[in-house]
Amino acid sequence: MPAHNGGGWDTVLAVTGVVALAVAYLLLAHRGTDRAARPRDRWRTTMFLTGCTLLAAALLPPIAPFAHEDFRGHMIQHMLLGMYAPLALVLGAPITVLLRALPTQRARNLTGVLRSRPMAVLAHPITALTLSTGSLALLYFTPLYDATTTRPALHWLLHAHFVLSGCLFAWAIAGPDPAPSRPSVKARLTVLGAAIALHAAIAQLMYGGFLIDVHAPIAQVRGAAEIMYYGGDIAELLLAAALVATWHPARRTTASRPRPQRTPGAAAR
Repeated sequence: MPAHNGGGWDTVLAVTGVVALAVAYLLLAHRGTDRAARPRDRWRTTMFLTGCTLLAAALLPPIAPFAHEDFRGHMIQHMLLGMYAPLALVLGAPITVLLRALPTQRARNLTGVLRSRPMAVLAHPITALTLSTGSLALLYFTPLYDATTTRPALHWLLHAHFVLSGCLFAWAIAGPDPAPSRPSVKARLTVLGAAIALHAAIAQLMYGGFLIDVHAPIAQVRGAAEIMYYGGDIAELLLAAALVATWHPARRTTASRPRPQRTPGAAAR
């Protein structure tokens, strides 16, 4: 039985942090509201608050206690923290909201950071794929998961990793916010396809009991594998839909050649 059950002060602080995140977003959105973009801003606000709600649901009963008692509950929590909530948060365009609310000079400084080389490497879809889906192999095929169930600090670091890496991947693939050196839609769809395949492979290995290093009953492990397989597919299909919805075809920059203007005498020739 894990040493922590999700009902202590750490959970209260985490949920308080989620509420503070939602309030901060609302204040920034109100400060930088552009009347011409109200319908879109309302949609983004709704998505961000939906993401905060999913985060809170993952950290509160009944999911949190279930996650500490049953590996299937952990997987449900993982899906919410690492895939569903991050997608909703990213569709809320928090970077754009922040840029609108900041003073001009600070907004330029933030834009400079976003355009920096280190950020370009971090925000690349392949890097995001490695940190999000790729890290699942390290978690479930090594003793790391069992260590998180008895060490609260590792447990909360794992939650933070799920959320941050999930947001990074959603931003790199389909985020409406500006991103440095974002690859083409075709390249991002290719990376998303790789994520789907990798996610499915880990789930199938888990279901078959291959390489898995989780001390839990077989029924729980297989149930968690099914949740990962089907829940991951749904989340990744939603991400693909978000990519299509947020895609804006590049406008042609090559100006057409101006037509030669007729002179008064041209028609007489």
